[in-house]
Formats: sequence, C-alpha cells, structure tokens
Amino acid sequence: MKKVYVRWSCCLFVIAGVNMISCNEGGVKKPTPQADAAGTENPFYVDTAKIPAGKYGDAIRYGRDLMMHTAYLIGPEGVNGHYTNNKMNCTNCHQDGGTKPYSFNLQTSFRSYPEYRAREGKVLSLAERVNNCIMRPHLGRPLPFDSKEMIAFMAYLKWIGDSSKVTKSTPGVKPLPIEFPDTAASSVTGALLYGSHCARCHGLNGEGMMRPDNVTYTYPPLWGHQSYQPGSSMHRIIKMAQWLVANMPYDSATHLKPVLTHTQALDIAAFINNDAIHQRPFVQEFQYPDIEEKDIDYDRGPFADTFSVTQHKYGPYPPIIRYWKDRGRKR
Repeated sequence: MKKVYVRWSCCLFVIAGVNMISCNEGGVKKPTPQADAAGTENPFYVDTAKIPAGKYGDAIRYGRDLMMHTAYLIGPEGVNGHYTNNKMNCTNCHQDGGTKPYSFNLQTSFRSYPEYRAREGKVLSLAERVNNCIMRPHLGRPLPFDSKEMIAFMAYLKWIGDSSKVTKSTPGVKPLPIEFPDTAASSVTGALLYGSHCARCHGLNGEGMMRPDNVTYTYPPLWGHQSYQPGSSMHRIIKMAQWLVANMPYDSATHLKPVLTHTQALDIAAFINNDAIHQRPFVQEFQYPDIEEKDIDYDRGPFADTFSVTQHKYGPYPPIIRYWKDRGRKR
C-alpha cells in the first residue's frame, strides 16, 4: 500500500514545514526560499530535490520523513517501529525539519557533536543527543545506534548541514536573544495571553487537536501526560520564550516581525509550564551532576547560588545573571 503523507501546521509547535513558492500577487513578487524579502540569500535554504539518488539518498529522505512524520513512522502505533510514546513529531520544535532559523535549528548539529552537555555532565555523541529527544520530549525508548532509523537521522542531519551555508555563527542557529524584565514571569497574565493567542489551536486545556485519523496531532498538546516531560527544553521558561517570540503565532509571527513581546512570551511560557496547575509525565531522574552548570531557568534544585527554586523557574532573571557575572561566570 502506498504511504501518503499530509502536510499540516500548528500554532505553538508547527507540525510540518511549508514550502514557499515564488509568485506574483498584485505585481509584487514574493520571496523565494533561496532569498528573504530583501533579496538577501537565505543561508538556511536546502533544496530537497537535490537529495542524491541511491541508498545514501534513500537514508537522507527517510531521515527527513522521520523528522516530519515521527509519530506515523516510529510512534506508539508506528508503521516502522514503536519508539516514541506520544504522538508528537520532531518538527513540532525543530520547524521545517530542523532548517528554520530561530526554531531550534539543527543545521550545524552534525559538525558540533561530539559535544559536552552539562545536563548529563559528559560528552555526548550526536546519536546520544538524538536519543535524548526520543526519550524526553517524546517519552520513548532509545533507538539502537545501528538501526535504520538512527542512521537515517544521522544522514539527514549531515545533509542539511552540507547543503546549506549555515555556520555556528550564523544568526538563527542559536535561540533568539531576549530581554528580561525586572519582574518575574506571570502565569496569571500568561493565562490571559494564552487565551488570546494560543487556545484557538491548542485548546483551552492545552490538550491540542488530534487529527481525525488519530495518527498525530494537527495542533500538539502543551501539557498533560501526552506532552513533553519536565526537564525538556520547552519546559524551561527562557528557552520556550525565545522560541515563541520568533515563531508564534505560526500564521503571523516571524523572527523579524514578532507578534509577542519578550515579556509576553515569558508570561505565556510561565503559564504553559506551571506544574502547579498543569500535569505532565512523571520523571524520576533530574540530572546536572555539577550544580554550578545548571541553566538559570532550570526548576529543580539544589543550586549553587542563593536564589530560590521559584526564582530560577520564573525569574526575575537579571539578579541571577548578575550574581554569576560578578563571579566571572557567564550564565
């Protein structure tokens, strides 16, 4: 039976990338994927039509399919295996299959790893890092390193790096820098903003919207037992806020023309990740063996400074940043 993939998108986490095309409307030429609105070359652009033929190309294409259609292929009812335990897709966070700027871009990952990771307190291979995502946001079990799926992920990540002009210093590889207010992020204000900007896609209860075929979500859940677990990148207030400013709402915001202010994004992230009112999958182990290496918005103690768990989670962050800066540590 022929496999049919359907492209779709969501508000907070986009499920599938949208291919832009060049056309004229009212005499105005729209930007192509190769260039932005000013005609500047887009270093992130990759042309999937140029994926090579042969078995290596097949691995690349399968790796891209895994990014875009994770739940269908290796989810709880996956046609090629059961590795992830919820029905979210990698491209929920790594938009456009990991090629969108300021959207947890992956185009330098193959060149960056092996890399030291503070959360584990050791140097990880790229395959280990992929399995981190399979096990944490996707609540799954690790892919065997020699599996067809892991090899396909590696082939795809190598190809999107080799086929673009992105370097580690290209703006958009790292999360969008945001300015921190001198007040804590407000879950109460975030609830109101969520109702205005997010609930239309993700539901008033953050449950998301399942596709009619029950394969995956049109709009994924933002909390609950089928969403990402505590300790995931999106569970950190700063990390989520950086992503939100650049990408959400999906149908109107870009990193050049954001809809949310930095403070609003922090407030929405505070509401979504408020574990006092929103349930998440249970986690037994929280890492960071060296507590001095914890990210400042990580919400599990102990900490190597004088600030509370609540302040680490919600802010205000400037005092924490100053504390570490005064001690010669950039946080």
